[in-house]
Amino acid sequence: MRILLVASAFNSLTQRVHAELRDLRHTVEVHLAGDDEALRTAVRRCTPDLVVAPMLRTALPPDVWSAVTCLIVHPGPPGDRGPSSLDWAIHEGAADWGVTVLQADAVMDAGPVWASEPCALPPVAKSDLYRNEVSDAAVTAVLRAVERVASGTYTPRPQHGPGWTAPDHTRPYLRQEVRRIDWAGDDTGTVVRKLRAADSRPGVLDDLLGAAWFLHGGHPERDLRGRPGELLATRAGAVCRATRDGAVWIPELRRRRPDGPAGIKLPAVTALGDALPPLPEVPAPLMPAEDDPVWSDVRYREDGPVGLLRFAFPGGAMSTAHCRRLLDAYRFALTRPTSVLVLGGGRDFFSNGIHLNVIEAAADPAAESWANINAMDDLVEAVLTTTDRLVVAALGGNAAAGGVMLALAADEVWCRRGVVLNPHYRLMGLYGSEYWTYTLPRRVGDAQARRLTGQALPVTAEAARRTGLADRVLPCTPQEFGREAARLAGLTAASPTVQGRIAAKKAAREADERARPLAAHRAGELAVMHRQFSDPASPYHALRAAFVRKLPAPSASG
Repeated sequence: MRILLVASAFNSLTQRVHAELRDLRHTVEVHLAGDDEALRTAVRRCTPDLVVAPMLRTALPPDVWSAVTCLIVHPGPPGDRGPSSLDWAIHEGAADWGVTVLQADAVMDAGPVWASEPCALPPVAKSDLYRNEVSDAAVTAVLRAVERVASGTYTPRPQHGPGWTAPDHTRPYLRQEVRRIDWAGDDTGTVVRKLRAADSRPGVLDDLLGAAWFLHGGHPERDLRGRPGELLATRAGAVCRATRDGAVWIPELRRRRPDGPAGIKLPAVTALGDALPPLPEVPAPLMPAEDDPVWSDVRYREDGPVGLLRFAFPGGAMSTAHCRRLLDAYRFALTRPTSVLVLGGGRDFFSNGIHLNVIEAAADPAAESWANINAMDDLVEAVLTTTDRLVVAALGGNAAAGGVMLALAADEVWCRRGVVLNPHYRLMGLYGSEYWTYTLPRRVGDAQARRLTGQALPVTAEAARRTGLADRVLPCTPQEFGREAARLAGLTAASPTVQGRIAAKKAAREADERARPLAAHRAGELAVMHRQFSDPASPYHALRAAFVRKLPAPSASG
């Protein structure tokens, strides 16, 4: 079929639907919504058999949905309506939810249902759920709906019930007055739930140190206590704030600026800057007990001959500090007596490369870009030069740009079935580094490497396996992925061939080094990157600013 995707942004779900439909050999075009006349022009040009809207904040014009079947993806079960569906579900502690694919008509979210799919809501943040359980359900429902439309024989079932078409049937937008935290009255569980229901967008508006801030993300603290609302400590860029019966870690903050440019999400300590009072840095142990609930964004554990190095950075962005802490942890893992080291294995993002928000907020963005890319390169180099054990990159969540290249530095790449990869830098106006000129052609060949980096399109896990970007696809739920990756790593470590594989890996690395040293790849990549960072007229700077500040992007150049 010829399918036009209409979305308010080319977000994670839109990317996945786009890639999944392309895998099924549908012809897919994307139109970013915003201007109704531009949408009408796109429909006339594309002449689609079907319009699919994976993520839409505004209604489609009636003349469009009257002319062509338009399917809307609603992140709620049949019967749910409104713009804050998933937010309300998390805010109220729902354990089960769903996704509905319905036909656009005169009443928002009230059209006939083409498909729906249930999903669980484990106690994690909204953005994590959206990219995982909700995304899995949405793709299942969308593909089923597309198949039903293509058959020409399926009749969608109408939604019905008392007052179904009445405007007040819609659940309202979840406003900040409802999200607001009562630090003296709310217990820790309630505070965490409110923070998780708004972790990526819009955040929870709050007063902190005499200013208005949006709080993004939250994790319970097991030991620290204080006066409700008081800042108690810092850890890895996050701040700890007391509740009435405990405390929570808040990783990111965004300044509210009603009369100026929108603030950007930053690590909390960075965001507060000089306003942060003297607080103790309370690090978490790198190797806590497996059942220890201590919050940390980097942790290591062992299961016999398998080392498991997990990391989870908000939005998958890795600042200079993130890279250096993860490199320190990786070097520690190399001192341990293991034969297989699993890098990753968490539910959400693996990595999206350098931290564009931190760079944008820096006093000298060019200098911070340079420091950040070199810290990423140092980390990737450590993985590439590990020759005394096998390294597995375990991607439970999406990866992009330098994050994909970090994964490719490993000996094997394992992806959960729902993962989307973006193995390119072009949309940010960058050439790229992280030794991609070595690792990407080595895996997929020169022609495929040029296609992936040039087309700059998302790739499903299955497509990645077919092209050589990935070695294994694990068909499991997000909750099961870490355990399944650890189990398979254990089988790999127990194989009688593992020592032979390690010896062959070492010999191959030495041969590659003689052919062209890693240092030469790095120098070649960084020579281009330095020019792009240091030139104020480089497209990178405008593209970065637009991305970070959620503005329309200027066109990128290679």
